[in-house]
Amino acid sequence: MSSNASSPTASMIQDDAAAPAQRPLPQQSWFHLPAPVKRVFDRFPLITYEENELPLRSAAREDGNVLHVFTTVEEGQTGTPSYNPGCLRWQAYLRFAGVEFRTVASSNHASPSGILPFLMPAVQSPGKQRQAIPSSKIKKWTSKYATGSVGEPSDKRYEAYMSLLETAIRKAWLYQLYISPENAKVVHKLYVAPCSTNPLVQASISYNLRQAAETELAKSSYSGTISETNIFSDAEDAFAALDSLLGSTEWYFEAPSMLDAALFAYTHLILDEGMAWGDNKLGALLGKQNSLVAHRERILDVYF
Repeated sequence: MSSNASSPTASMIQDDAAAPAQRPLPQQSWFHLPAPVKRVFDRFPLITYEENELPLRSAAREDGNVLHVFTTVEEGQTGTPSYNPGCLRWQAYLRFAGVEFRTVASSNHASPSGILPFLMPAVQSPGKQRQAIPSSKIKKWTSKYATGSVGEPSDKRYEAYMSLLETAIRKAWLYQLYISPENAKVVHKLYVAPCSTNPLVQASISYNLRQAAETELAKSSYSGTISETNIFSDAEDAFAALDSLLGSTEWYFEAPSMLDAALFAYTHLILDEGMAWGDNKLGALLGKQNSLVAHRERILDVYF
């Protein structure tokens, strides 16, 4: 298992554990696995162990702030944007705030909350023990150590704009990544292969990821059914609205905020050639929105 092995649970599809509208999905029961895979786990039942401490060699035990994200070991060392939107938004937000930090490849197993990212802050005084900060508390921590200009809008428009991301665009992201057959290779490369080389284990992880995404999409649908046409139509409308609202301005409000970070987390990955999308309907829709494309390129150039 590689150093960024991921837990085969629904938490992999969580794009922002801090968003109040989102909750971790219940784990899929092993009894819902395909029969051949289930027989393997019946014969070799799973045992859940207590959470391990971070290894002594972990970068989190060194000086400095360390953000644990979904990434590769090599890309973690260079600070490359994470391939997970929930992790990438915090990378961007911390950089907006002028907080110095490094990224390391990690897993849901290592996270106190079971979901990435989490932050290991630098020791502030000799002898003081470091404590991991889950994503739900990173913003509060950042407010104490920010050196850059980062906004926390009280404007009611902020919630309205953010809802476009957390509903329409997020649902389209889940569908494109986890449901679209053409992108099965992308999921395998990013979330399945790093966990295990065993074909049966890989099959169970792939199954769980798809099922978690389908459950999330179905429960957010009024009819309980998943409509690809409606999902991408809603995403197109959301992109158009966000593009119009941004216009020619640099940020949505006076200073960069979590809205800008969250938007970038999606737009960058949607347009990133390194993702090697097999089917990128979102890319085609986003490419029509010049303001959003410029927003993504500006953040990439200045902060990454």
